[in-house]
Amino acid sequence: MKWLTQMMTLGAGLLLAATVSSQVSKSDSTPSRDDAPILTLIQDRERHQRSLRDIEREHQMYDVELRHFEGLEGVFTGVRLDRFLEAEGLDEARRIRFIAADEYTIFLTPEEIADKGFLLVTRFDGEPLPADNLGPLLLVVPEEEEAVLAGEVTPTHWMWSIIEMRAR
Repeated sequence: MKWLTQMMTLGAGLLLAATVSSQVSKSDSTPSRDDAPILTLIQDRERHQRSLRDIEREHQMYDVELRHFEGLEGVFTGVRLDRFLEAEGLDEARRIRFIAADEYTIFLTPEEIADKGFLLVTRFDGEPLPADNLGPLLLVVPEEEEAVLAGEVTPTHWMWSIIEMRAR
């Protein structure tokens, strides 16, 4: 009986280890030198353009290995969304509107952004995200990966092709 209890405990531990969310770690990636504008930031009718170089050079980059529900599986690299918005002076907005190239839109509050640990992804497997494959920017929530893949959490905040952020 003791053996059975030990095996059940071991099995539960292995199951728990298998279901731990993807770990985000500091990236060793070198910031991009591409200074072509990819993102427009709008606040109080002021527009600012940001390039991949601006985003990656000004912020610590992070890596996370995960599977995106749209099929990509590998290392996603980007910056923490909350820190990016803070550095851009957008963290005090009541909400941020994210707009994709196809005009898909989501709204997030600073509280939602801080609570979920969003990563603003700039690269996949070391390369910039191409516009025809979820780029130039996308949002992921690494701690939600398994729940999203299992259909337990809606992936509406896992937005891709982001080209504009508006603070309101």
